Amino acid sequence: MTTTATDRGWVMLAGEVMRSPAITLRRDDSMRRAIRVLYEHNITAAPVLGDHDELVGVVSEIDLLCGAFAPGATPPRTVEGVMSRQVSTVEETTDVRVLTDLMVAKRIKSLPVLRDERVVGMVSRRDLMALLARSDEELREAVLAALRERYPSDAAWEVVVRDGEIDLRGPEGQGPEHVADLLEQTAPGVRPARLLPRRDRS
Repeated sequence: MTTTATDRGWVMLAGEVMRSPAITLRRDDSMRRAIRVLYEHNITAAPVLGDHDELVGVVSEIDLLCGAFAPGATPPRTVEGVMSRQVSTVEETTDVRVLTDLMVAKRIKSLPVLRDERVVGMVSRRDLMALLARSDEELREAVLAALRERYPSDAAWEVVVRDGEIDLRGPEGQGPEHVADLLEQTAPGVRPARLLPRRDRS
């Protein structure tokens, strides 16, 4: 996982957490095919593409269920009959915090990720939850990898993670302010890290 610099510091971007390539559907796909695609890929929604691969809508589980079980009506035959045409999207460079706010405000579970107006991925609430659900060992490895990338010439860092709490021992002169932004990007949702003094090796 890489870090990206902005005028607000180091952030995690949608392109780093999205599932790519996105599982997509066509507007003339049958309802049955759409249901099977979402079910078999264990996803809650899929972007719908037009004739030139442009984004024309999104179809979700609830769209398909409502279409299939609408009382007193003939179920739509294709995805176009049930898909949502008003679609919220994000770019690869969208801050994860921004897309989380969008999910909350719009009450949606997943968002298409665009590059030059083309769908390149999907990011869901579950993808974001996966970041927060990592084990202590997974967090430790992620922090070590990020530190090695950020400070390739420094001596080895010591990293201990217990129940999401991170303790660091690093080179002289590297205070908490030097690593706080890196850890926010690498391990969102964890408690602030403690930078401990180096062990006396004399």
